[in-house]
Amino acid sequence: MNNPLFRPPAEANSLILQIDQGCPHNRCTFCGMYRRVPYQRMPLEGVEKLVRQRAHESGHARRIFLADGDVMSRPFGELEAILTTVNASFPRATRVSVYANGSSIAKKTDGQLAALKALKLHTLYMGMESGSDDVLQACSKGETAGTMIEAGARAQATGLRMSVMILLGLGGQARRRDHVQETANALNAMQPRLLSALRVVPIEGTPLYASVQSGEFGELTEWQTVRELRDIIARLELTSTVFRANHSSNVIPIEARLPRDTARILAELDAILDSNQLDRETPGPRPLWL
Repeated sequence: MNNPLFRPPAEANSLILQIDQGCPHNRCTFCGMYRRVPYQRMPLEGVEKLVRQRAHESGHARRIFLADGDVMSRPFGELEAILTTVNASFPRATRVSVYANGSSIAKKTDGQLAALKALKLHTLYMGMESGSDDVLQACSKGETAGTMIEAGARAQATGLRMSVMILLGLGGQARRRDHVQETANALNAMQPRLLSALRVVPIEGTPLYASVQSGEFGELTEWQTVRELRDIIARLELTSTVFRANHSSNVIPIEARLPRDTARILAELDAILDSNQLDRETPGPRPLWL
C-alpha cells in the first residue's frame, strides 16, 4: 500500500501496520485525508505476511497502531485473527490501537469487545466531531450522537480506552449554540478517558471548502473559536479525562486533566478572550500544516 497513512499524534512512537487503505465512510465534508484513496481491506493472508515481515524488522515493538481510517469496521472474526497474529509475532507488545467510528464499535457485542481487549486492543480513537445530530448530518458524518455515546460507553465498560476528538467551529455561524451545548452533553454522557479538541480548517478540494467559498458556511472568527472552546469546557462534567487542544490547527495550545484543571483553563481562556489579541473579524492565520 503506497498511499499516505495517518495516525493519531499519540501514536508517534508506535509501530504502524497499514492493514487497510482509506476510510470505509470517506464522505465527511471537512475531511481531505482519504478523499482520493479507494477503500481497500488487505486480505487476512496479506495481513499475516505484513505482520511477519514487520516483526522480522521491529520484533521488539511494544506499541502498535493498525491503520487506516476505521480498522474497527472489520468483522469481529477478522479482528480476532489479526490481533492473534500480532500477539504471536510481537511478544513484547503491550497495546494495539485503531481508529474506530461509533457504528463500527456498535456492531460488536460486549463479549466481542472484551475478547478484543484480552488480545491487547487498547485505545479506540473516535472522531465524534460534534454532539449535535444537526451538525453531524450537515457534515455528512454518517453517525448519530446517540450511537457514538452508547458505543463509547460500552467500549469503556469492557476496559477499552476511548480517545475522542471534537472539531471546534464545525457548526459554523448557523449552528454554534447547538454545537457547543450538545457536544458538551455528549461528552458528559460518554466520559472519554482522552479528549482532543481541534479547529476545523477548510481544506481545498473538500465540500466544506466549497461551502465556505460560496458563503453557504460561515466560519467562526479566531475569537469565536476560542470562545467556543471556553464554552464547551465550562459545560463539561467529566470525572477523569486527559484533555488536549495542542494540534497545529488550534489557536492556542492547551493540555490539562479534567476536572482538576478546569478552573485554571477557564481563567486562561477568559484572559485571552479579554486581551484583544484575537481576530474578531476573520478566522485568523491558517496553520502551516495539519
